[in-house]
Amino acid sequence: MFIDNAKIFVKAGRGGKGCRCFYRDKYTRYGIPDGGDGGRGGDVIFRADRNLRTLMDFHYNRHFRGQDGSHGSGKNKKGKEGVSLLARVPCGTLIKDFKTDCLLRSLDKDGEEVIVASGGKGGRGNQHNHEVTDPGPGEEKEILLDLKLIADAGVIGFPNAGKSTLITGISNAQPKIAAYPFTTKFPILGVVGTKGEAFVIADIPGLIEGSSHGRGLGDKFLRHVERTRVLVHLVDMAGSDGRDPLYDYKTINAELKSYDKAVFKKPQIIAANKMDLQPAKKNLERFKKEIGKRVYPISALKNEGLEELIEAIRKKL
Repeated sequence: MFIDNAKIFVKAGRGGKGCRCFYRDKYTRYGIPDGGDGGRGGDVIFRADRNLRTLMDFHYNRHFRGQDGSHGSGKNKKGKEGVSLLARVPCGTLIKDFKTDCLLRSLDKDGEEVIVASGGKGGRGNQHNHEVTDPGPGEEKEILLDLKLIADAGVIGFPNAGKSTLITGISNAQPKIAAYPFTTKFPILGVVGTKGEAFVIADIPGLIEGSSHGRGLGDKFLRHVERTRVLVHLVDMAGSDGRDPLYDYKTINAELKSYDKAVFKKPQIIAANKMDLQPAKKNLERFKKEIGKRVYPISALKNEGLEELIEAIRKKL
C-alpha cells in the first residue's frame, strides 16, 4: 500500500528529577549536599532512508515518544539520559507542524535527520548548593508528514498511454502492466542506467481532464511531479479507444498549468508512443505540425526508439 501523508503525535521524554540528599558521617557535623542531577529526556528524531518508499508505517502507528530521563540520586549520581526515539521516513518527506502549518524540515538526502521534539532538561540536584529544581517537560507536537517523491524525470500522460511499459523497458522498475486504464495506482520509481550516468525516473499514474481539481485522484498524483526536473510527456499516438493525441496533449498541459504554473513550466520531452500501430504515423504528422516541437517516436512495447529517448532525457537533465 502506498501512503504519502500521515498525521502523527510526537512527545519527547521528560527530564528526570534532581535529588535532594545530604552526606553525613561521624566526622561531618553538617550534612554536605550531594544530590545528583536528573537525566535529560530523550528526543524524537526523524531520519531519511533511501530504502523506504511509503509512509505506511505511520498510517498504523501514530504515537511516538522519547524515553523519560532517570532521576538523580545521592553521592552526586546523575540520572541516566532517556533514549531518543529514531523514526525512519522516505527521502522526500516534508515534516510540518500541524497546528502552525510551518515546515520544520524537508528530508531529501539519505541519512539526513532532524529533531522534531526535544527532550526536557533534567532537574538540578542540591549538589550545587542550590535548591532542587523541577525537571523540564518534553516537547509535544502534532506532526504532518507529507511525502513528495524525488525523481530526476517524471512520465506523465493519459491512462493506458503506455507509461508502465516504458518504465519497464528503460529502468529496473517492475510496475504492473495491463490493457486497461488506471493499472498504476501510485507513483513508482526506477533507475535508468548505471553509476555516473544513472538517473531516477518516476511512473506517475494516469491523468485525466479535471485532475488538477482532484478528479480521478489527479491532485494526489500531480504533487509527485513537483520535485522532478524534467517531464516526459507520453502521448498515445495510435489514438487507442478513439482518443485524439493532440487533444490529450493539450488537456494534460492545461491540467499542469491549472495545478501549478511552476510545474507547467518544467522542461518537457514529448514521446509519441505506440508507433508500431497503423494509425500512429498519420497522427504523428498532424501532431508535429500542430505543436511545432521536437517529438520522439517510440514503441515501448517493442523497445523501439528508447535509446534516443533516454539520451534526450540525459541531455535535458
